[in-house]
Amino acid sequence: MLHLRLITPPEKTDDVVRLIDGTVGTTHLCVLPGAARNPAGDVVMCDVAREAGDELLSGLQRLGLDTSGSIAVENIDLSLSKRAEEAEHEAPGESADAVLWEHLTGATHEESTLSVTYLAFITLATMIAACGVVLDNAILIVGAMAVGPEFGPLAGFCTAVVQRRPRLALRSVTALLVGFAVAMAVTVGFSLFMDSVGLFTKEQLEAERPQTGFVYAPDWFSFVVAVLAGAAGTLSLTSAKSGALVGVAISVTTIPAAANAAVALSYGDTVQTWGSTEQLLLNLLGITLAGTLTLLAQKYFWAGQHRRLRRRAQA
Repeated sequence: MLHLRLITPPEKTDDVVRLIDGTVGTTHLCVLPGAARNPAGDVVMCDVAREAGDELLSGLQRLGLDTSGSIAVENIDLSLSKRAEEAEHEAPGESADAVLWEHLTGATHEESTLSVTYLAFITLATMIAACGVVLDNAILIVGAMAVGPEFGPLAGFCTAVVQRRPRLALRSVTALLVGFAVAMAVTVGFSLFMDSVGLFTKEQLEAERPQTGFVYAPDWFSFVVAVLAGAAGTLSLTSAKSGALVGVAISVTTIPAAANAAVALSYGDTVQTWGSTEQLLLNLLGITLAGTLTLLAQKYFWAGQHRRLRRRAQA
């Protein structure tokens, strides 16, 4: 269940209450006339089943409540209420499958912001991966994949395409391009430093690397895994089950490929540099394609669910 706390101008309160009453899956409606001070207005609170939440939020936005008042949404961890159980039963679909588009847009907007913290994480992850590829250490590669924050901008771009928000798309692409450019440039310098102190050698990079050689040898399996990971990551972001995102992060070779390209570039190894770059681009393409198609499928599915929800409310 979701808890909504609304501040409504007095002239819109009746319309808001009618909308909530007419939405299947809502309960625990409370109206506090004149309780709000900034902005001034009435306070309206209710609970709604997650699978009906997006429909209600869209209706509130059509009433202009996001500009003239306030819409705050919270997850309810525990609700001991027979009426809440009935509301969840009335709403179509399953709560774990529901997509809250405004929540997704807000989350991906934050994750795709080009910030100092984002640059620090992607750079540190690439440097860790650089150590992993030179030492042929799979544990370091997995650790670098988990640290890398690049899935946020990728998800932001997919969301922007589906929601037709060009500014979010531009922000996401900027974060990706600048992030990888800075991380790889710093890693080139890091590689040169490690070579100067004898910790990295060209012989290590060009030796047989059974654990990490895949990062500069792209093939169809790389693309297939990227597509599967992109779909899984998108489902993790949109559903109530977000625990799969870490697994997604360590399934794709974006950070390791960027790291291998940077180290190879520092040694002038064009074969590995181009191979790693192709691996990076192939993974980015697969994740983006799968994420966009997954969101489109969810949008189509829930549009049908909302139509059935409105027909049930009118019946």
